[in-house]
Amino acid sequence: MRIEIDLISVLLKDSVMSIQQAAVSLQQSPELGLEFGKKLVELAFRVVPQILWAIGIMLLTRVAITIVGRFTRKALNRTEPTLRKFLIQTAEILTLAIGIVAFLNTLGIEATSVVAVIGAAGLAIGLALQNTLSHFAAGVMLISLRPFDVGDFIEGGGVSGEVDAIGIFSTTLVTPDNVKITVPNGNLFTGTVKNTTAMGTRRVDLEIDIGDRPIELTIALLLSAVQPHPLVLNNPKPTCHVASISAKGTILYLRPWCAARVYEQVRSDVQKLVKEALDNNPLTNVNSIDRINDSL
Repeated sequence: MRIEIDLISVLLKDSVMSIQQAAVSLQQSPELGLEFGKKLVELAFRVVPQILWAIGIMLLTRVAITIVGRFTRKALNRTEPTLRKFLIQTAEILTLAIGIVAFLNTLGIEATSVVAVIGAAGLAIGLALQNTLSHFAAGVMLISLRPFDVGDFIEGGGVSGEVDAIGIFSTTLVTPDNVKITVPNGNLFTGTVKNTTAMGTRRVDLEIDIGDRPIELTIALLLSAVQPHPLVLNNPKPTCHVASISAKGTILYLRPWCAARVYEQVRSDVQKLVKEALDNNPLTNVNSIDRINDSL
């Protein structure tokens, strides 16, 4: 404890002596002190406005991004959603890039110097951004080739969902249970993509085990149960064929058509109709057979 007190006292004495020496030096050389103060004031007048301007430019850039996004949305209001969202995102990123360049110039950092530094480290940056650049190129190709549009339900990149937006680097999907998924564009462009809504209609494929029931009459029964459904299309018409026959029974293919967007609903409704039709019509008497023939 005694040693610590001695050390503190020594440091205090040294600090006091340093302050006294500085005061003496300023008294002996007042011109030096005035010159130092003048330089300090000049530096403050030069640096502080630059910093304030730089902060102002970043704030203006943020406002400009909002304005550009709003203007682009209005200008591209009649453009299809897929291309519109892509162009809006591109315009906002370009506005941000311009703001960053202006920010650097205000601070005295020339854009050419930044480019020179990036060029010097081009190889390392290129390797680091290789995947990012590939996703950007994939985004451009997705917009050009149009394997899917906004609103389509797709399966690709290991996920499935409705396309919400095709961005510069990634595509956003929304699943049926309202979960937002972001998929890199490269995964969708280089992989297999299944677009279930592009054709407008879908066929509902069901396998029905009818056991040892009469085949022709059961086919007629199933078709008569499915055709009246309001979401089942008449063109193409529903079909029902034999899939396989074995000692355990017969398997039928029941294939009604519907609009792609109501596929899940129609699939569920048709299975319910099939179950009710088979339960309510055992096909064990002549009256059941005549009723089916009358409905057809």
